[in-house]
Amino acid sequence: MLAGGVDVKEHITIVKVCLLAGKIMLKSGAETSRVEDTMNRIAAAYDLENVQSYATPTAINFSIGVATETNFLRINNRSTDLHKIAVVNHISRQITAGELDAREALRTIKHIDDKKLHFPGWVQIIAAAFVSGSFAYMFGGTWPDVLPAFIAGAAGFAGMIACDRLVDIRFVSEFLGGFIIGILAVAFLHYGFGASLDRVIIGAVMPMVPGVPITNAVRDLMAGHLVAGLSKGVEAGLTAFAIGAGIALVFGLV
Repeated sequence: MLAGGVDVKEHITIVKVCLLAGKIMLKSGAETSRVEDTMNRIAAAYDLENVQSYATPTAINFSIGVATETNFLRINNRSTDLHKIAVVNHISRQITAGELDAREALRTIKHIDDKKLHFPGWVQIIAAAFVSGSFAYMFGGTWPDVLPAFIAGAAGFAGMIACDRLVDIRFVSEFLGGFIIGILAVAFLHYGFGASLDRVIIGAVMPMVPGVPITNAVRDLMAGHLVAGLSKGVEAGLTAFAIGAGIALVFGLV
């Protein structure tokens, strides 16, 4: 029996619940402060005291007390899945309200981790196309710019997704996406299909812009998580650089 009346098996189960919840949120694009707060709240709801949690974009450290063993979890892949974050937040609130015991919470969170809740690739590509056309018009383009941005944005996003499945280097995928957008935008305007090259390119790259990482980087820095904030900011900067470099290469070749 451990402190707080928690036996060893239940202690291990609670630690698994906390780590798995943190892993899902971190892989889905949640800010570091939210990940740590969720893990701490779950542990506190199960009467565990002196919880120590530390999360970075690539790893989670979690322990109960200062003299106990530390649990480490590596995060290899990250994306943006706000629905999974919302689901884990809901489960965390249920745990805090006393509606789920540790074993039931672990089963529920494992189900969320195994389930693919994000949209399939073709749906993301269609959404990227509509977003691209809308932004091209919103940023001052005319109606003739909407369709070129629609096509270029869809093709660039599709190329990024396809390359991401083949190459385990995100920079290469984003570079290829920017290159495809640049090629198509220049080709469309060369043959008189569209009115403003700038508006077509700006609209087409918007689905790939790292808006969530930039926002999370600022929020983590403001919350005092300097390591996570700086690393996320650098990651967002590399993404922006990769997209810009792909488009710049097109202008260097034509």
